[in-house]
Amino acid sequence: MSETTRTAPLPRQIADAYVDALVQLDPVVGTELGVREAAGRLPDFSPDGGRALADLQRSTLASLADAADLPEAADAAEGRCARLLRERLTAELAVREAGEPLRAVGNLSSPLQLTRMAFTIMPTENEEDWAAVAQRLRAVPEALAGYRESLAAGLAAGLPGGPRQVTTVVGQLAEWVGTAGSGGWFGAFAARGPQSLSGELDAAARAATGALAELRGWLADDYGPAVADAPDVVGRERYARWARYWNGTDLDLEEAYAYGWSEFHRLHAELRKEAVRIAPDASDPWAVMRHLRTHGQVIEGVETTRRWLQDLMDEAIDALDGTHFELADPVRRVESMIAPPGGAAAPYYTSPSLDFSRPGRTWLPTLGHDRFPVFDLVSTWYHEGVPGHHLQLAQWVHRAEHLSRYQTTVGMVSANAEGWALYAERLMDELGFLADPERRLGYLDAQMMRAIRVIIDIGMHLEMRIPDDSPFRPGEVWTPASAQEFFARHTGQHEESVESELVRYLGLPGQAIGYKLGERVWLAGRDAARARAGSAFDAKAWHMAALSQGSLGLDDLAVELARL
Repeated sequence: MSETTRTAPLPRQIADAYVDALVQLDPVVGTELGVREAAGRLPDFSPDGGRALADLQRSTLASLADAADLPEAADAAEGRCARLLRERLTAELAVREAGEPLRAVGNLSSPLQLTRMAFTIMPTENEEDWAAVAQRLRAVPEALAGYRESLAAGLAAGLPGGPRQVTTVVGQLAEWVGTAGSGGWFGAFAARGPQSLSGELDAAARAATGALAELRGWLADDYGPAVADAPDVVGRERYARWARYWNGTDLDLEEAYAYGWSEFHRLHAELRKEAVRIAPDASDPWAVMRHLRTHGQVIEGVETTRRWLQDLMDEAIDALDGTHFELADPVRRVESMIAPPGGAAAPYYTSPSLDFSRPGRTWLPTLGHDRFPVFDLVSTWYHEGVPGHHLQLAQWVHRAEHLSRYQTTVGMVSANAEGWALYAERLMDELGFLADPERRLGYLDAQMMRAIRVIIDIGMHLEMRIPDDSPFRPGEVWTPASAQEFFARHTGQHEESVESELVRYLGLPGQAIGYKLGERVWLAGRDAARARAGSAFDAKAWHMAALSQGSLGLDDLAVELARL
């Protein structure tokens, strides 16, 4: 081996050096990882901040090109890490260089949501923690000013955000700001701090809330009118770029669209069959779900619901550990939380810190409700919690020292994680956890929602034609309005959830399709491994090996799962 080869860095060293540098540029990533030194800062959302991130990505790719070239047989983990890092940074740079951060307005994932989320995952156990909260609150005005600068630069460059996104975000900000004198969301959060820091926290929260109000006014009065005539859909070129970013593969979008329709028809038949178990004369499964909202199994009260979801996850861990999974002690801990108001309608999960001092957490948006039907909660919490996101992402963190911090945290490919979580819902059905007709109807409705996501996300952004065998407007071209109507007709969700979902798809093109397309890869990988192993196939061993690889794009995932 030459001196050059021996001294060249390994891919995992380069990947973790990238994480260290990223934490300096994006302190919220640092908070997610549990780096306390990052706690008092926020990212630079201005164009200068974006250029610094792009420079880091380019320099990391250059370092990766010079990395030690190990044969795959010598260290498969190094090869997987190198492929992931190269693919992720290339996809991220493509999005960045196309100017997408200059038009980043959305109800689920934008600098605004990132800023607020940073506070919900901060430690708040002692005075030192709350001093960091105060410091971060003081950083909010500058962070939001940088975000506004980026949006203004986007307007100047002819890169507008979607008008429907702007309207929704203005509404979100109104809720975050609150009424005059209320202190808003930041004020309520700061009020939980110690009395010794109350003056400092209150002043910092008022400044942060004032910055939110100022940004809301600018979005409503200046930015909104400037983008009023912009399209909400992104077109094929932008969509393909985003689909690569979210899925880790270059998709055949026509094939994916057709697959979404095939799943729609399959699930429609299953839903009708399951609805008859509840109402023998039923012809419309969604009418049955509307009936269940009033007359089915329900949980009363927000805190009671939070505890019920915690029990559901704890029971799943006890039932699955040792039988279908082998869980380390830190992975067995997951917390059920109530999401702060003013966000999107979808439940979500946040990963544990690298040292597990902050556990994995599931978050339920209540949307002002205090009565929750069971039928659409159970499968969702198998998705968000156990055996879904929590088992995968917490297991990645548990394996971080054996892989790399990059592979187990910031290198996550959305379609891999969402595909696993949807596979986890199906697994619980296969294992008999959804035998109750109401719960199984909710599971099938959740599956149908993911099939509809493929159809309308691709359909409306690419303005595709609705097939002739569709029960809805055959032959017409998709629009956001028709997509919302189609979704509302074929889901058991509330109207406000349907609206929130559609705004989400318009603001995150290509992300929503990863659930079904990722699940397809997970199922195909399991089928291939089972076919190769025959009667010797060990599902528990396969699950744990699959969950211990860290992040992979769909291209790599298909190959790796098949040979486990």
